[in-house]
Formats: sequence, C-alpha cells, structure tokens
Amino acid sequence: MTLLESILLGIIQGLSEFLPISSSGHLALGHHLFGLEEDGLLFHIVVHVGTLIPVCIVFWQDIWALIKKPFQKMTYLLIIATLPAVVVALFARDLVGIAMSSLHFLTAGFLITGTVLLVSDRFKKTNKKSAEITYMDALIIGIAQGIAIFPGISRSGSTITAALARGINREDAAKFVFLLSIPAILGGLVLEIFEMIQEGITLADIDFVVMGGGFIAAMLSGYLAIRFMLAAIKKAKLRYFAYYVFVLAAVIGVFLFVS
Repeated sequence: MTLLESILLGIIQGLSEFLPISSSGHLALGHHLFGLEEDGLLFHIVVHVGTLIPVCIVFWQDIWALIKKPFQKMTYLLIIATLPAVVVALFARDLVGIAMSSLHFLTAGFLITGTVLLVSDRFKKTNKKSAEITYMDALIIGIAQGIAIFPGISRSGSTITAALARGINREDAAKFVFLLSIPAILGGLVLEIFEMIQEGITLADIDFVVMGGGFIAAMLSGYLAIRFMLAAIKKAKLRYFAYYVFVLAAVIGVFLFVS
C-alpha cells in the first residue's frame, strides 16, 4: 500500500463511517479498486482509531458525563444497543468475511441502505427526548446496528432510521447513534487486534508513514463528516445519500454484468 492509497482510503473511511453510505462497503470497494490485499487488517485498525477521535471531540461533554457517572440510564441503553452487534460479530464473522469479498453482496447492501434512507425522511412525528428513550428503543436500534455489520449496509443510516421510527427526535437520535458508534468502533478494534496478534503482525511489519497518512486522513475527514451529518439529520435530507448509494449500486451492477 502506498502513501497516496492510504490517504485516499483513510478519507473514504472517515467520511463513510459517519455519513450513511457504509464505511465497510466503501473500504471493501476501495480494496477491490486498488487491488489491495496486504496490510488490510492493520490498516483497518489504524483508520478505526482515526475515526474514533472526532467522535470524542464532538461529543466530549456527553462522554465526560458518562465517565463521571457511569451507572446511569444512558450507559445501560448504550450497552443494550451494543449487544446485537456483538452477537453478530461473534457468530456470523465468516459470513461477514465472505460478504466483504463479494461485489454482489456489496451491491445488495447498498440497495438496502438506499431504501432505508428513503424511509428515514418520511418519519415526521419524532418528539421523544433522550431522557424518554426506552430499553426497547435501544434494543431495536441495536438490532439495526447488528445487521449493518454486513458491508454495504450503513450503520449510521440504519440506526438513525430505527431511532426515528421509534419516535426519537432527530437531534437526540443523532447524538445517541454517534455515542453508540464508540463501543461499536472499540469492539471492532478489539477483534481486529486479536486477529493481528494471531497472524503474527509485529511493529517491524508496520510502515508508520503509510499508516500515519491513513490515520490523519480518517481523523480529519471523520470530523467533517460528523458535523455535516448532524446538520443533514436535522433538515431531514438523508434521501440525497440514498440517491448516491443507488447510483453506486447501479455502477457496480453494470460492472458485474459486463465482466
């Protein structure tokens, strides 16, 4: 992997992690386009750390409130919402791995994401505040996140749509979903680090310049994506992302048909 490829993939990861267009789908597509096989696991770890930092920056007050008072309802809600993704990650890892390497799976995932985003803008009666979020709300949002582990299906798009469907107002839905991304990203990091150890990757195998370029690109683009996404959710304009993923699915579909 070259420095330029690392930066481009870092930007893709940072933007797609928080915009409702599927980060896993775009990274898988990027690896297909660049023909990258090596450094994949290590690179995923680096860019995931990069995308975690802007979440902590933007929502530091909410995170600090959870740290100061960990035994509170919001903590329990986030735990419940995280559990379905843990179950999928543990028991469907092989299937997810197969999906990551298949453009057919990616196409289907992008089509699902586009449909979900079109539905999201139709929810108008969303008045429930953060304090009113129930454990059932958290579980349903968590199930949406668990399904979104499959590439092409957007985590942010699926969870925000689930939150809106449960009547949570757009601002609080966005905050909950972005806070939920923290344990999701950390969980992914733990699994990837474990796999890296199993594969015997050491510090001597790391190109710090290349990995650093991806890390910085993911961090900066992730920050911009969060700010942009917060504004888009408030204005109910997620359907524009739906048009994008539909076009992307169509392009991949044509490529598969031609090839």
